[in-house]
Amino acid sequence: MQTPVTLQTALEYVECLSVEEQNLLIELLQKRQTEQRRLEIANNSKQTLAAVQAGTAKGGTFEDLKADLLAQKF
Repeated sequence: MQTPVTLQTALEYVECLSVEEQNLLIELLQKRQTEQRRLEIANNSKQTLAAVQAGTAKGGTFEDLKADLLAQKF
């Protein structure tokens, strides 16, 4: 297992890189973040589809949702 690195240490390492390498790192991090978000969206989509197929999902308009939320007792 890898030893955790503090954010400050990571920033110090990044500052040692050339500008081109820093730009490449930023691009790679953005692409990884985008891919993680896509996977999260896909997973949410699968869960929603399963709920619809199971009949546990409820459809409606924003106004329907608002009315349901306001009617709930907390």
